[in-house]
Amino acid sequence: MAGKIYCYLAGDHERLDALLERAVSDPENIDAAAYAQFRSGLLKHIAMEEKVLLPAAQRLRGGEALSIAPKLRRDHGALTALLVPSPTASIVAAIRAILKFHNPIEEDPGGVYAECEKLAGTELERILNELKNYREVNVLPHVDNPFVMEAARRAVSRAGYDLKL
Repeated sequence: MAGKIYCYLAGDHERLDALLERAVSDPENIDAAAYAQFRSGLLKHIAMEEKVLLPAAQRLRGGEALSIAPKLRRDHGALTALLVPSPTASIVAAIRAILKFHNPIEEDPGGVYAECEKLAGTELERILNELKNYREVNVLPHVDNPFVMEAARRAVSRAGYDLKL
């Protein structure tokens, strides 16, 4: 049975997936408003995991990080880098490819969300409230230049993905 942290964060994955689908429903014309909501939502979701969930798990494990935390952080770095340039078909395809492998690590039975739920114990409500009340993140305008694209390629490669950008 899925717990409260799982339901909240997996539900946010579903919301983000729907926004991305809406943004690219017409492959010839990306819906800028829907993509902007997806972008800010994904950045906030990553921040919630990086600033609340993973640190709480590490603290509750006596200072030892989850063994999967470095992989999650590399994925988060790649996703964040892909959100800097304006969306293109190849960038959206790369985001989808990473999320296809990333989300199950968090959501599958015995995954990160279930493990964090188990670790939380009596702190579950406090952690959940911190996640639910996490502030909106400041989102800067897109930057489109060769340096940004090369940085995105490096971040994607560091995360272990061989994707064309």
